[in-house]
Amino acid sequence: MKTLTIRKPDDFHLHLRQGERMGDYARETARSFARALVMPNTLPPVTDPAGMEAYKKAIETEAPGLEALMAFKLLPDMPAGIVPEMKKAGAVIGKLYPAGATTNAEDGISSYRQIPDVLEAMEAEGMVLSIHGEHPEKPVLEREISYLTELEQIIRDYPKLPIVLEHLSCRESLRFLEQTPDHVRGTVTTHHLLFTLDDLMGGSLNPHLFCKPVVKKEEDRRALVDAVCSGHPRLFYGSDSAPHLKESKESGSCGAGAFTSPVALPLLAELFEQEDALDRLEDFVSRKGADFYGLPLNKESLTLVKEPWTVPDLIGGAVPLLAGETLSWKISS
Repeated sequence: MKTLTIRKPDDFHLHLRQGERMGDYARETARSFARALVMPNTLPPVTDPAGMEAYKKAIETEAPGLEALMAFKLLPDMPAGIVPEMKKAGAVIGKLYPAGATTNAEDGISSYRQIPDVLEAMEAEGMVLSIHGEHPEKPVLEREISYLTELEQIIRDYPKLPIVLEHLSCRESLRFLEQTPDHVRGTVTTHHLLFTLDDLMGGSLNPHLFCKPVVKKEEDRRALVDAVCSGHPRLFYGSDSAPHLKESKESGSCGAGAFTSPVALPLLAELFEQEDALDRLEDFVSRKGADFYGLPLNKESLTLVKEPWTVPDLIGGAVPLLAGETLSWKISS
């Protein structure tokens, strides 16, 4: 039986939601990941030290094997003084959501010029600015490309501010990243490496693959695969796993987000094997992100085995991506 043992990975972009189902999603994540950077676009959002610390405690109580790395959400009226307070409380990033760009982002930032003092404070503290890089008012396939102009201006105006452009989905973002200073990085998801618009809606509509940014064309997917599997030094893993209850996804108003945590590593192992790059998987999921964030490498290991298994139909009330399908790699128990 073929096996692959790697340093236990980190997920540097994860949604765990709130409420009674949060524990199900946290425990599922803990099967695959030692640490996860938990996004703050909850209801209410994570915007102050007390709320962030309570959320972290709740996650780690439900999933003792998972270290929750915490984030706070940037709001238009946020005072700059909150930044050092959040850093002292353990925040790893401040997250910028353009207003209306994705789930629970209605209260987001219409322009980075709304929060100059906050960004100056983050730059002074050396705190990472994480960005959902889409202009929501643009046509859906152009939203990420359109945001690159604003990102270029942020880099110009705050030249020492470390930045992560989350969930890259197109060739243009890759080309842009390669022209930026070294303190600008990007994350890539499992679903953007594996799926395209044809998978989303080429036959019948697959609501469980609907996410933001939407999956793009085959040439975009191929460019991401080539970059990641060749060991691109600026890219590391963030799943953007985002569970919604089944009744929300299979409705007339489908929420954006793909619940990928249960299948993320098996799918990545299959992809990297197909690309003859299994030896580069560990760097992508276990090393490059930790190095960027200045975190020690995880000491635990995780073993994947090449053994067929069937993805469950439901986990915590949410339908995982590829539910009911058979995958060739699985996490060893």
